[in-house]
Amino acid sequence: MSVTVEVPVRRGYVDVAHGQVHVRVAGAGRTERPPVVCLHMSPASGVVYERFASVAGADRTVVAPDTPGFGASDPLPPYPSIGAYADVVAEVVDAMGLPTPVDLLGYHTGSFTAVELAGRRPDLVRRVVAVSMPVFTADELERFRRLYSREPIFTEDGERLRDRWRWFVAFFGVGRDNTLEQAARIFYARLSGGERHWWGHHAAFDYDVVPVLERLSVPVLVLNLADDLTEQTRRAAPHLRSGRVEERPEWTHGFLDNDTVAAAELISGFLDGDEAP
Repeated sequence: MSVTVEVPVRRGYVDVAHGQVHVRVAGAGRTERPPVVCLHMSPASGVVYERFASVAGADRTVVAPDTPGFGASDPLPPYPSIGAYADVVAEVVDAMGLPTPVDLLGYHTGSFTAVELAGRRPDLVRRVVAVSMPVFTADELERFRRLYSREPIFTEDGERLRDRWRWFVAFFGVGRDNTLEQAARIFYARLSGGERHWWGHHAAFDYDVVPVLERLSVPVLVLNLADDLTEQTRRAAPHLRSGRVEERPEWTHGFLDNDTVAAAELISGFLDGDEAP
């Protein structure tokens, strides 16, 4: 891929069984390459892929749906599993009339959703790129469940909302990796789920990715960033039947905005290449 132009990112809605899914779309009708469907971490929204879509959309269709219950998408009934999220992605692909098979790009929770869909529907998915693929220990799962608790964010005194913001400033590397403006943009998206904020995290914590990776036959590229899941993602390597983990220590949260061209070239290179890891 040689990035020379950027394309508009347009927004719209897709009707699915449970309601509507909000999508961002770039590059529609511009290429014969398979579309790439981008699945964000939860809580957040497809806004994390806007800059990437504008660049990668120069030579392929890029679709970034908001996970149900986040962004501007209608929620599923309580409490959705990773499998339920994967089924909705399949519905979006069908409802949009995208040529299949498609490629998938997942990020954290979205990575689990991507491999789950690829395992369920190998007819629908050609290749997967995953930003992180954590394999947790029991102790880590307990710790992460406490960190991403079910407690409400919005209280009369605003203390929990303030604490969440302070935590996110550190998590997102404000002043080191990202600007305050970038953090505010993503933090706002993370609040979009309201008190459903924990649904995506806990769906991921209840998901056993190891047997899925061991059965999965489609090519998978896992990008291991310098983030909060670096060590856990390295553990995925021996379980990848048809994939590999690539270390990218120079990237962390925000890399899709800060290193967009390099990220688009790496991801497109894998999706367009003959490599079957």
